[in-house]
Amino acid sequence: MSLITFRKLSLIVLSFVYLISCGVNKKTSDKAETLPVSIKGSIVEKIKERDHLPVEDRIALYYKLKKESPDTYDFRNETELTMYGYSLLWSNKASEAIAIFRLLSSEFPASSNAYDCLGDAYLANGESKQAMENYQTSLSMDPENFHAEDQILLIQFPDSVFATPQEKFAKIYPIEQYKADLDKLGELLLKFHPNALKFTSKEAFFGVIEAKKALITKNTTYGEFTWHCSEIVASVHCSHTSGGFYYENEMLPAAFRFPLQTHWIDGHLYVVDPLSNTERVNRKDEITHINGVSVSKLIASIYPHISTQGLIQTTKRHQFNWWSTGMIAYALGLPQKYTVTVKGKDKPVELNPIQEFRAPYDDPLRKCGGICLDVRKDKTAILTIESFNYYPWSNLTFFEHFIDSAFQQIQKKRVQDLIIDVRFNFGGSSESSIYLLRYLAKKSFTYYSRAEFDGKTQLSYGENEIKPVSKTYKGRLWFLTDGVGNSTTGHFMSLVKTWNLGSIIGEELGSNQFCSAGQKICRLKNTQMLVFIANNTHVSTATSLPDETGILPDYPVSQSMEDYFSERDAVKEYALELIRKKKKTE
Repeated sequence: MSLITFRKLSLIVLSFVYLISCGVNKKTSDKAETLPVSIKGSIVEKIKERDHLPVEDRIALYYKLKKESPDTYDFRNETELTMYGYSLLWSNKASEAIAIFRLLSSEFPASSNAYDCLGDAYLANGESKQAMENYQTSLSMDPENFHAEDQILLIQFPDSVFATPQEKFAKIYPIEQYKADLDKLGELLLKFHPNALKFTSKEAFFGVIEAKKALITKNTTYGEFTWHCSEIVASVHCSHTSGGFYYENEMLPAAFRFPLQTHWIDGHLYVVDPLSNTERVNRKDEITHINGVSVSKLIASIYPHISTQGLIQTTKRHQFNWWSTGMIAYALGLPQKYTVTVKGKDKPVELNPIQEFRAPYDDPLRKCGGICLDVRKDKTAILTIESFNYYPWSNLTFFEHFIDSAFQQIQKKRVQDLIIDVRFNFGGSSESSIYLLRYLAKKSFTYYSRAEFDGKTQLSYGENEIKPVSKTYKGRLWFLTDGVGNSTTGHFMSLVKTWNLGSIIGEELGSNQFCSAGQKICRLKNTQMLVFIANNTHVSTATSLPDETGILPDYPVSQSMEDYFSERDAVKEYALELIRKKKKTE
């Protein structure tokens, strides 16, 4: 993957947590309802309404509104304008992106990011000289901007080749360089993460770093080094800090992988797909030891490497189940042969090497793939929200139209019981969460109690008073949750909990009202390993809830192994049974 492509990918990752990164401002859309004047509208949304016009006309509108309506629109939101420019660049409209990024650099002349973006657009348009000039400007303003540094090198020496993670996997660096990078990793986490020591002490944090440094030997490979780093990153207990095992998974050769797809549940490890070992083990077999190590001890050694919010454990189980073929390999020191002890078998079983696998290994219950509505005949409806990834610069309008349509159907069908399923929801934008809450809230509300990020110049959307829609849902509400629910899902469910909007069914949510997110992408000097660090704080108004645990269900229900193998949705069935019992008593 080229560095320019990786930058684009990184920005996409950033957009997924955009609610926490810049606090986009927008007006609510329930027809006549408007926000107080203290909350400014999105200038990007306004100029996007003119996307059918030449980009020069859009920029002219920008300046016209800035002169005539400076208090109506937010002209200090650098991130939103950045994302608008990249949306044009990703749509192969490089010349338009150049125009927007020139606007960005003129509006934010002290921003290294603005010139870096302009360099990307010029380079995509084949104008390497202009790209070079802007990358150099960006790098002079921010010497840590490794992307600009690399792009300058590529322009100067087009044949330069950067080693991929796969190529670096087996590389061995000097011990001193590894240790220096571990110290640098700790320094970067404390420098950029606003809550790095919220869930741990300074002594414990540096204790992890020293413990990892003690494990470095002259034979330590880059792959092993990244696994050491993951425990340091996870020690700050932030689900938005790390690469989510994508980085480690991408570079791991198949020859090292644990050659079975497994599922950890209720303290047991089961085979869900024997892969190339169908003659040696069976689906549903329970594994008790791997290479002589008990499964419970192995899992206990893996969990500290998994980044999650606060002290929440449910997320770790899901993460392990998605990535187990790789996590087991790293935890066992990357062996090339695996032997397992299967419950009920007398002798250990030597496994064949892996041929095919799935990582991440998705849950078979995840079938919606986004948002969907199922209105049943018994006046019950199920609204599935598997993502809040809907943003003002791209697809928020789609989400709003879907929610409007869904609640029109719910009203038309006179639904009495509405199940809102937010399982598998990693989070997304505050705008989409707030839009859904406006159909559920009984009165006006404030979404955020705190919204803190660099460059903030005014209240964020959500710090103001939000009005419900004119026709809110009046029936009973039921919410389904799991340990996957992250970021915005935590804000959403924290308000559901404190407002007593309905009954919560499932397992402890993977997040809550407190969230460190956003993203600062750093690179370690010697190994060139990338580090993704949350750099801001957003907290919902549900401040009475504990920060270290996820939103707890009123009815704790989890899927058994038999449920998993039969693809039976025990949580949803439990909710439907509660509804049936409720209706019988009426």
